Amino acid sequence: MVADPILRLSQLSKRFGQFEAVKEIDLAIQEGEFFTIVGPSGSGKTTLIRMLAGLEEPSGGEILLRGERINETPANRRPTCMVFQSLALFPHRSVGQNIEFPLKMRGVPPAERKNRADELLRLLRLPEDYYKKQVSQCSGGERQRIALARALAFDPEILFFDEPLSAIDYRLRKTLEKELKDLHRETGKTFVYITHSLEEAMVMSDRIGIMRMGELVQVGAPDEIYSRPANRFVSEFMGEVNVLEVQPNGAGLHCPVLGSTLQGPDAKADFASGYLVIRPEYLRFIGPGETAENTVTGVLYNEYALGSRIQYQVRVGEQVFLVEKLREQRYGGNLDDEVIIGWEARDSVLATE
Repeated sequence: MVADPILRLSQLSKRFGQFEAVKEIDLAIQEGEFFTIVGPSGSGKTTLIRMLAGLEEPSGGEILLRGERINETPANRRPTCMVFQSLALFPHRSVGQNIEFPLKMRGVPPAERKNRADELLRLLRLPEDYYKKQVSQCSGGERQRIALARALAFDPEILFFDEPLSAIDYRLRKTLEKELKDLHRETGKTFVYITHSLEEAMVMSDRIGIMRMGELVQVGAPDEIYSRPANRFVSEFMGEVNVLEVQPNGAGLHCPVLGSTLQGPDAKADFASGYLVIRPEYLRFIGPGETAENTVTGVLYNEYALGSRIQYQVRVGEQVFLVEKLREQRYGGNLDDEVIIGWEARDSVLATE
């Protein structure tokens, strides 16, 4: 039996004048889940999370926290907390004063505040003597941890994150992504996170919601969205893909750009036209004596080293294919070689716009 969600959105919408930023979203988030909302700029993800945190009032629909409507409940009266992109720390106060601030505002006695701050310093892997250190003397990564400690100080039921890692350099961001995932597991809290970074979402999330033009176009586990995108937008947003326009023709899927019939997954009865999507890692070079359900012949135009992987560009007439292999599986020939590449029908997805 599935437990009731900690947070449920029903037909939630937000309008600014005639512009509808969020359009009648339905969503259920389970307690203890790490749920990430991903989308390009202007997709409505920031407006959505501001409504969930109590910083914007919905124009329509409901937000239910443990079954209770909280649409009009102000942010400071909700058992939730937001970690902002700017972090919003007090630069001229100590680390301890920053962490204790929400507890002080709630009238918690000084000794209890100090004990809680010390606990959180240990949890966020910050030295205990940082309690008296000025925030202005801390590094970017340390300030991120301080902001998280402050958010956890009064033990919220849900933590909301508004792109907190977007302004950090790549190496530190990768470290903090893992720390956030570890922190989620250690605390058991519900995390709702927004980002424009697919990589962040894939690393940290239990489930991902993809937003486009104010709508949630697909919700699912990272592997599910990556492997079975609902449409072309999701497939391309979730990473580099090979996309071929196709129409059913009785023998399979006719591809005009290739002038051939391809084999793909079974199409729904109402599928009249759309796109065959193949991830680069599912394509392979076909050698002598080898076969595949789908094969095309082209020219090896370029290769790109991606650390442990190598990506190849193969040109087949006007169509450019990307083929990605582990370094130890690299193609042994040369640029400008004529090559055959192929893939199996089961490794492709049919998608609409």
